[in-house]
Amino acid sequence: MTKRMPAPAGLSIHAKGHEKLKGHLAMLLFAVLIAGSFSFGGLAARYMEAEPLMLWRYILTVVVMAALAFGAFRVPVALPKQAWRFLLLGGLIAVYMLTMFMALEFTSPVATGAVFTLMPLLSAGFALPVLGQRTRPGVLAGLLIAAAGAVWVIFRGNIQAILAFDVGAGEMIFFVGVICHALYVPLIRRFDRGESAVAFGFWVTVGATLWLMPPGIGGLVETDFSALPFAVYAAVTYLAVVTTAGTFLLLQYASMRLPASKVLGYGYLTPSFIILLEGVLGHGWASLPVLAGALVTAGGLALMALLPD
Repeated sequence: MTKRMPAPAGLSIHAKGHEKLKGHLAMLLFAVLIAGSFSFGGLAARYMEAEPLMLWRYILTVVVMAALAFGAFRVPVALPKQAWRFLLLGGLIAVYMLTMFMALEFTSPVATGAVFTLMPLLSAGFALPVLGQRTRPGVLAGLLIAAAGAVWVIFRGNIQAILAFDVGAGEMIFFVGVICHALYVPLIRRFDRGESAVAFGFWVTVGATLWLMPPGIGGLVETDFSALPFAVYAAVTYLAVVTTAGTFLLLQYASMRLPASKVLGYGYLTPSFIILLEGVLGHGWASLPVLAGALVTAGGLALMALLPD
């Protein structure tokens, strides 16, 4: 009788590697889309207050996510179990979104994007108590290198400002939101109960909309939509469809395949993409020192991505 050969031991390892690669590609696209939200969001923030703008955006997002979940993906319509999960996650996202647009009233998209890049380091810190995930020393080194580059961009390459710790009001406001988003990432995996990603995303957006309703409904009702320029409609559509719905699905997808620290590590590319987009939109190019800081963050990302989990 012919002896049966065992299945290749590397097959499962290869499959896991393939899944991780898809997670990395998802987060690369995530960074590109997030960069667009800062630039286009900055355009919309010139004409509307943050609270009604965010509520308008999330009402549209609920419609888009409902169409995806219950229409395209045919997820059964049912109230979620343990609905408090989505109220908590939605609250964290609501704070993040509000502080981002409030910050854009005080500072530039590049500066807010740089604050966003501090999120992976914070997320790695939250991953330990929430998930029990420990960050490897090499990955932590990559996070610290990229964070140093982010700090350089935040202070616009001004050593005197760094020494004086001259942080603007916009950066401080958005930092509160970044802390909330950093906690949100490991909680996605902690709160996962096997739901469809689109259904999970739909209920999170519903939770965020409920939190945004009290501060935003008054301003939204009083808004003269006929007086708003087309740029605001285009920006809100991008934010509702591409940024909110698209990035949530990408984040949910990658969070189930990569450690929390690596998931948001791709935020390190955000300043580079924002700098490129701001230049293309004719808003001016960043100075060489700021560009150097963005390159350092990208280098920290490359180091982190190549190291084992």
